[in-house]
Amino acid sequence: MARTVTQITPIPNHVAIIMDGNGRWAQQRGLSRLAGHRAGTENIRPVVETFAQYQVKYLTLYAFSTENWTRPQREVKGLLDILGRVIDRETKAFHKNGIKLRHLGRLDGLSPVLKGHVLKAIELTKNNTRMTLSIAFDYGGRAEILEACRHLVADGVSPQDIDEELFAGYLYTAGLPDPDLILRTAGEVRLSNFLLWQSAYSEYYSTAAPWPDFGREEIERALIAYSQRQRRFGGPGPEAARMDGERRGAHP
Repeated sequence: MARTVTQITPIPNHVAIIMDGNGRWAQQRGLSRLAGHRAGTENIRPVVETFAQYQVKYLTLYAFSTENWTRPQREVKGLLDILGRVIDRETKAFHKNGIKLRHLGRLDGLSPVLKGHVLKAIELTKNNTRMTLSIAFDYGGRAEILEACRHLVADGVSPQDIDEELFAGYLYTAGLPDPDLILRTAGEVRLSNFLLWQSAYSEYYSTAAPWPDFGREEIERALIAYSQRQRRFGGPGPEAARMDGERRGAHP
């Protein structure tokens, strides 16, 4: 039986998640790291559906970083195999539920077959509007910024013509709003090279739950915490502005 969506406001427009803790989750159960990664992938669809029920329009999942290639070869191969199976299994379900898929990062490290599956999934779902689900795979924030700089130079853009809006259009996330909320599971509180440019004014939230255990209750706690934040974007905030206005009115 589907649970009623708890009334929470405001809801972030864009949530980005650093999915962490698969290996520790598996170790605590005497399982292999790959078993933990498989459990983590099984959790993707229910998490996506829960955020979609809360009408979050953009969800970004950090699945594999540029640094993850340094992991043991067996684990990397297993992760790529899992990615292929997830794409084949989940794409039709996401498409049926109105989810648009995007890839953030590089694709040249994937096999031609796996790359083809990724591109096919993106093409199939490109007109969906319920939610945009971006998968950051072979993604690194520093690499993204460097690649944007190289493309600007290659395009012959004059330095004085470069502003934040133009630069953002050269990033992997071009066309996506910056994340309002960045979540990290498994108790860590670092960004780990994730969305470095885009996270300038994001709110952060860390939960002790490892990614395979990150469910509806944890999602609701994170959304409630976000709803209680006062976002200032470098300014004084509405309450400080109101008090300043009152003081100005009392002392013309």
